[in-house]
Amino acid sequence: MPPTPPFGHWLSKHIKTGKSNCTHDREGESVEEMGQPELADADARLIIVGDPGRTDPHLQLAGNAVRTAKYSPFTFLPRNLFEQFHRVAYVYFLVIAVLNQLPQLAVFGRGASVLPLAFVLLVTAVKDAYEDWRRHRSDRIENNRAASVVDPRDGQFRPKRWKDVRVGEVLKVFADETNPCDMVLLATSDPTGVAYVQTINLDGESNLKTRYAKQETTSRPIGDEHPFAAGLIRCERPNRNIYGFLANMEIDGKRVSLGPSNIILRGCELKNTAWAIGVAVYAGSETKVMLNSSGAPSKRSRLETHMNRETLLLSAVLITLCSVVSICNGIWLGKHRNDLELSQFFRKRDYSDSDENYNYYGIGMQVFFTFLMSVIVFQIMIPISLYISMELARLGQAYFMIRDTNLYDESSNSKFQCRALNINEDLGQIKYVFSDKTGTLTENKMEFQCASIRGRDYSSGKVPLQDNGGTHSDLVGDQIWKPKMSVKTDPELVALLRSKVETEQGKQAREFFLALACCNTIVPLVVETADQTQKLIDYQGESPDEQALVYAAASYGFVLIERTSGHIVIDVLGDRQRYDVLGLHEFDSDRKRMSVIIGCPDKTVKLYVKGADISMFGVIQKTINLDIIRATETSINAYSSLGLRTLVIGMRKLSRNDFEEWQSAYENASTELIGRGRLLRAVASNVERDLHILGASGIEDKLQQGVPQAIESIRQAGIKVWVLTGDKQETAISIGFSCKLLTSEMTQIVINSNSRESCKKSLQDAVALSSKLAAISPDSENILRGTGSSRIALALVIDGNSLVYILETELEEELFKVATVCDVVLCCRVAPLQKAGIVALMKNQTDDMTLAIGDGANDVSMIQMADVGIGISGQEGRQAVMASDFAMGQFRFLVPLLLVHGHWNYQRMAYMILYNFYRNAVFVFILFWYVLYTAYSLTTAISEWSSVLYSVIYTALPTIVVGILDKDLSRRTLIKYPQLYRAGQRDERYNLKLFILTMMDSIWQSVAIFYIPYLAYRQSVVDGSSLGDLWTLAVVILVNIHLAMDVFQWNWITHASIWGCIVATVICVIIIDSIWMLPGYWAIFHIMGTGLFWLCLLGIIIAGILPRFTTKALTEYFMPNDIQIARELEKYQNINAATTSEIPMITLSQPL
Repeated sequence: MPPTPPFGHWLSKHIKTGKSNCTHDREGESVEEMGQPELADADARLIIVGDPGRTDPHLQLAGNAVRTAKYSPFTFLPRNLFEQFHRVAYVYFLVIAVLNQLPQLAVFGRGASVLPLAFVLLVTAVKDAYEDWRRHRSDRIENNRAASVVDPRDGQFRPKRWKDVRVGEVLKVFADETNPCDMVLLATSDPTGVAYVQTINLDGESNLKTRYAKQETTSRPIGDEHPFAAGLIRCERPNRNIYGFLANMEIDGKRVSLGPSNIILRGCELKNTAWAIGVAVYAGSETKVMLNSSGAPSKRSRLETHMNRETLLLSAVLITLCSVVSICNGIWLGKHRNDLELSQFFRKRDYSDSDENYNYYGIGMQVFFTFLMSVIVFQIMIPISLYISMELARLGQAYFMIRDTNLYDESSNSKFQCRALNINEDLGQIKYVFSDKTGTLTENKMEFQCASIRGRDYSSGKVPLQDNGGTHSDLVGDQIWKPKMSVKTDPELVALLRSKVETEQGKQAREFFLALACCNTIVPLVVETADQTQKLIDYQGESPDEQALVYAAASYGFVLIERTSGHIVIDVLGDRQRYDVLGLHEFDSDRKRMSVIIGCPDKTVKLYVKGADISMFGVIQKTINLDIIRATETSINAYSSLGLRTLVIGMRKLSRNDFEEWQSAYENASTELIGRGRLLRAVASNVERDLHILGASGIEDKLQQGVPQAIESIRQAGIKVWVLTGDKQETAISIGFSCKLLTSEMTQIVINSNSRESCKKSLQDAVALSSKLAAISPDSENILRGTGSSRIALALVIDGNSLVYILETELEEELFKVATVCDVVLCCRVAPLQKAGIVALMKNQTDDMTLAIGDGANDVSMIQMADVGIGISGQEGRQAVMASDFAMGQFRFLVPLLLVHGHWNYQRMAYMILYNFYRNAVFVFILFWYVLYTAYSLTTAISEWSSVLYSVIYTALPTIVVGILDKDLSRRTLIKYPQLYRAGQRDERYNLKLFILTMMDSIWQSVAIFYIPYLAYRQSVVDGSSLGDLWTLAVVILVNIHLAMDVFQWNWITHASIWGCIVATVICVIIIDSIWMLPGYWAIFHIMGTGLFWLCLLGIIIAGILPRFTTKALTEYFMPNDIQIARELEKYQNINAATTSEIPMITLSQPL
């Protein structure tokens, strides 16, 4: 169709005034929107199009080869060791190993002292090497892909490896190919220069996005030799902002501006476009995707943080033991100073030809040496094997979480992802859950439900509407095209649209749905079907809301069939019509609306606008049709109360003067290089005024399956749920009731303030109200804890405007007081950074663990700020998943993740840490008791190899197996009784009290192990090596029996690991004593042949384990905790017949 004559041909000058998503804000703004100053040559990159040699004559710019691998063959060893020794414990053991190499301090053999540290370093290095080998392999595949690049000698496109592409070269990308670098578009197969790209490799979004080539380059004949050689691009230096690009291009003596819509980034795929030609501006490591390739920030688990406290206490114990030994050694040397000449350990005089003394340096130095030697002997008081054991246990836990079918989402075919292996146990201690709403609690699959047109409500309060039959289709040649999805329609509205009688209501209804079909950035894709006579129209777009509105328009007879940068084709009730797209103002967070200027078939020009009600009612003409505006507001409130998302639709006819004024203002703003974004927004706001209201739409974002039951279980577990959403207050409250977050019994505290003073007063009133309710509550003692069955439940509802005056001010403390008293907090109209600010507030004000869960780019800051971040694999791309610690498909999976796996992981890891401390402490105290009877000389009866293998082979495997497989309670019990989760919140399995009791038990068991053989063999002639073998076997058997007493769930792997380690210890001791070069040759065979040996072993086991067994039995019988009661319930009640879950998930009730 020819252009509109009165206004001339408009070459689709798309105005980029903000984000392209009409309902979901993205974090960050483009560089041009932020009004940066004009680029000076010193601050800019100059690129000569088609001439990489002149662009980068000295090869200073990055090549296009990428490297994600961390190491090279030459740097692996030093760099990997440097990274591993960031752990202070590793430095400690390195110092110990070095000290043992000194002749004066050598206690163990030099090789034996290095073995434990070398083993841990080797295991970690092998793991890191394998991971880096995989990265190297991926890099090779990526760098050797082929690209079509212009040969400067003849101007023809020839294949070239990606890694050889240089900045300034002209490339050609074909449909479904991946872009090899960041390139500015010069031309596309579309005559108007439009290209459609998919950024799934960049930000995870699968919807298509539009990019444009400037008309100054698109109009050049592609067949000419060097068609773009005259161009010069001045662009900003490489940066991470994937939504911004500031540049200009000089071509044919004319300077044109370039923005984010003119650049295709590396990793994007070309879709629905035959080919696209562009010039490389950033390559390799300087591309935006590579600059953003850093992972989520590293997090440490709470248990590992608390370990530092116990490690310091153990260090103090170690220093105390070493001090006692060294001081006693000094006293002993003083008393026996006259006998040292004949002492085999302290001979003062050398009776050889030399006149020097040796092995004695005076009492002072001997005390110092003794202290250092004591540190070497008692070094395993701080268990080096604990770190590698924790890593292996977490790896095993992650394996079983990933394999858990209860966390598998069939609808999206997505498995659970464990992206951070170091915080598994934190899942068992969560106290606050911060959740996004759209796409997290809801499906983010929008469905058009109802509309209000010219004040007339076409829902009658009934949602969903009645199904009015088939979907509207369009006949194209001999084929039938119809939308891929159908929407239920209202019969009355359908009849109005198709009525032959012309009425004002019918005219407005047609304008309403025409606005829905026109005012969007949706790209219609024609999809083949099995039926050759039928094709489907798949609407692709960045916003699910836009898709829902376009599908709704199609179901009512306004089918969007084709889109180019210059026009769209719409089938209007069976009549195909072309509409010229003269201008497009995309959505931005300031205006909160988008608009499109359309040249209609009747030669008129219309402006269609849609947006949030708070922004639209400010630009609608209210001097006329005031009753219609009020009726529309009533309908919007009714839709919001039903939990629907609302948009207001408006229209304005533009005269020639209006259009020319807008066109001139746009051209002036778009050519400015200073404050371009601000000027373009001003142009958009200027034309979006005096609108005529057409109506409003109601879109349902359905709750995900099982969300209400999941929230109920989470709250019963003592976890407070906060919902942080960008939706309006009415919609958020409605969803809150739907998902059982809010109840009718709750007292709501609402804070909506527009000034600092009113916000302060609202907070003070809220504090007073909460204090008053706490005073009159029958269970006021527990109101601050969120417990108690008869207390008055409170819910806080606060909006983003109020948070502006609260966060990072002295009012934060008041908000914290109110929020912690409330059972539920609902934050509406919050920005992404405000979400992160709220999470930071709770982290800074309390020690409670926080978890954030979301599915969109606007949730990334919140996810990274929380102690645990969970990404939902939803409709808004994978940005949240890529920034998260864990990822899953549905919100309801939080229940098995926290209540089951979180509980298991916490109790396993807590026990593993305490057990490792206990296991090593027992061994160290045995060595200490022996030193007291050997003139404090630090000789050891236990062989050095047994000392080394104790933490590596003798006792390491069982604790790892238990840390992976042990389960104190079954899945169905933990799901049925969510209150059991609170054990982790109260630190019941790992605290200072338990640590002290464990150390006391360690001392007692070491006394039993040492003194029973000592007293039994005191008058015998048995040698020290034989006693050392007895002590070795005794301590290994005792600590493994101790572990066996605490195992909750036995299986063949647990049996094999515990009893197998005892057998392995016996075999190792026999092998060590069979080597004639080592001290203690044949010692084990001398002592094992006596009955006293076996009697001592039996006595040690009984005496060592009896106090713990007695305490355990009495405690569980007279003072059982919740976990122990639940275990008894599992044993003595038939819980299989009971209701196992309140959550409608078949997988949760499957037998274990």
